Amino acid sequence: MVWSMLGTSSTASSSMAYSTVVNYFEHLQVTAFTLDRNTGVITLNIKEGDIPLPGTDAESTVESTGGLLSGMLAPNQTGSVVQQEEDGTVTVRYQLPYAAMFVENVTGYIEAYDEANPDAPMVYDYVALKETIPWMEILFYLAMLGCTGFILFSMLRGGGAGGNIMNVGRAKVKDESENQKTATFADVAGEDEEKEELQEVVEFLKSPNKFNSLGARIPHGVLLVGPPGTGKTLLARACAGEAGVPFYSISGSDFVEMYVGVGASRVRDLFDKAKKTMPCIVFIDEIDAVGRQRGAGLGGGHDEREQTLNQLLVEMDGFQANDGVIVIAATNRADILDKALLRPGRFDRQVYVGLPDVKGREEILKVHTRNKPLAPDVSLKVIAQRTPGFAGADLENLVNEAALLAARRNRKAITMEDIEEASMKVMAGPEKKSRVVTPEEKKLTAYHEAGHAVAGFYCKHHPRVHEITIIPRGQAGGYTMYLPEKDRSYVTKGEMFEDIVSSLGGRVAEQLILEDISTGASNDLQQATNIARQMITKYGFSERLGPVVYGTAQEETFLGRDLGMGKGYSETTAAEIDSEMRDIIDEAYETCRRTLTEHIDQLHALANALMEREKLNENEFNAIMKGETLPEQEEKEPEAPAAAPVEQAEPAETAEPAEQAEPAQPVQPSEAGEDRPGPAAE
Repeated sequence: MVWSMLGTSSTASSSMAYSTVVNYFEHLQVTAFTLDRNTGVITLNIKEGDIPLPGTDAESTVESTGGLLSGMLAPNQTGSVVQQEEDGTVTVRYQLPYAAMFVENVTGYIEAYDEANPDAPMVYDYVALKETIPWMEILFYLAMLGCTGFILFSMLRGGGAGGNIMNVGRAKVKDESENQKTATFADVAGEDEEKEELQEVVEFLKSPNKFNSLGARIPHGVLLVGPPGTGKTLLARACAGEAGVPFYSISGSDFVEMYVGVGASRVRDLFDKAKKTMPCIVFIDEIDAVGRQRGAGLGGGHDEREQTLNQLLVEMDGFQANDGVIVIAATNRADILDKALLRPGRFDRQVYVGLPDVKGREEILKVHTRNKPLAPDVSLKVIAQRTPGFAGADLENLVNEAALLAARRNRKAITMEDIEEASMKVMAGPEKKSRVVTPEEKKLTAYHEAGHAVAGFYCKHHPRVHEITIIPRGQAGGYTMYLPEKDRSYVTKGEMFEDIVSSLGGRVAEQLILEDISTGASNDLQQATNIARQMITKYGFSERLGPVVYGTAQEETFLGRDLGMGKGYSETTAAEIDSEMRDIIDEAYETCRRTLTEHIDQLHALANALMEREKLNENEFNAIMKGETLPEQEEKEPEAPAAAPVEQAEPAETAEPAEQAEPAQPVQPSEAGEDRPGPAAE
């Protein structure tokens, strides 16, 4: 570090560097000094010696020489010559760049000077550092403590029902009997048998003597099982409105928290509250969140969820009697529940809440439309007939969308046109008439959809065509809508084969007419392949492989143990399955090609009508198939009521009760932006 001091007088000036100051100490010319450690200013008393003294003048100033180090470390610091003493010494004030470093190094110089001048040792003094309060550090640590306290407070608030760490083990249960908007069995429609099962439980709670006189025992639990949207929770709420006893509801996911032991503690707290108000009903929604099979997790062994389940098993039917508490639970995955939970004594009854039939759908529509004005042309019976596979939630959504459309059109009542448009919007999304479609794409889509319709028309057992359109709607570039004659509980081998033929109609039409194929049939091919695979591996329709089910664990894995399970058959059998699938697809493809070739004129007529009108209803389609000429299209009048077009009625792969035909996903988008309703998922 280079610092300089410039002494000036009336006639001359001199400069002094920091190295010169050090030299004064080394040559024992410094007799005394005082260092202010707060400011770094040192006052030196220098005597004559080997190093010349700096110029003396009381008014002179000391300036930096402008060296490299001085510019880097302290370019603005200055020193000054204070005065010249009578004994010939000079007192100089100098600004040290690093006072602490100077203090460490000056000790050796002091000892050397004292040794050389034992009679007059060096006199020096240090001005002590003033104690200052480090406000910045204090503020920093206070901020850190505040953030930590806020995080801990938030965690404790979120840990329990009452916002206190002491409440973390208490169940977040709601007493629905205090709710003013309670449901009753009058609000539940289309589920007569299910209501009877639960109404018996309610009656037992109201008048137990009637059953006790015959030695009957109150059911400990009722498990409501069924697909989503069928009204399981509504049935439980109806119990709350009818029973007249305390009704506690809780979700299965509310039991398990981040703390170990909380789930079991909440189960105990829930049943403790219930026992204090017996008789009462406890409703656990989505019980599969806590009731999944034990020992099936990837981690194995013991976990928090299993501990919660164990406590639930004990509370429902353990060592202590618990006859006054009825547990009602709902789930759509009864297959993954622990078997100990399903045994009699815990859940004595399992009530299947399935999709409603045509009569049930009409009753559900009456419930959802009783507070909505309907136009005279609205027929709930017709809507029910045209909505097979709809769950109660689907019907409620359909009616609500129709009401929104009617309000948007400034109508005073909901018309059949509103319901028809709402059903199409729910099924396939809103129309996108503004989407730019090239003439080539329009022609391809028209022949593709015409191929589906003609192929399905000549299948003996295939549902009838309800509507065909090439107007983009949602993610679909076009679709063919089929309407089943009635709800189907079972599907035959021939019907499933016809579904494959109809699915391949679009691809075959492209190949016959355009002499090329497109990606628009990707979804159709996937549907056809899935149906063929299920015919062989699930329903035993293969003559070569016989009535054997292959690959029972092919569905999505929900239990950890399923990861270790193989497909259940050999590679040779897998090759035979693939070969049999190919034979079915090839046969269906040839059947479809033969049908479209024989009726090529109808295929052309239908495609041309689609390119001209963009949308054809059932009557227009039938007229074209009969060879009749359609009247000129002057203005678009709503056709005969067409409430809720449903899935393509590829009744799919289900030989189970008809609720399998779920309308919620009838249209699956394909890569070319063109699709059609697919077979209902089982």
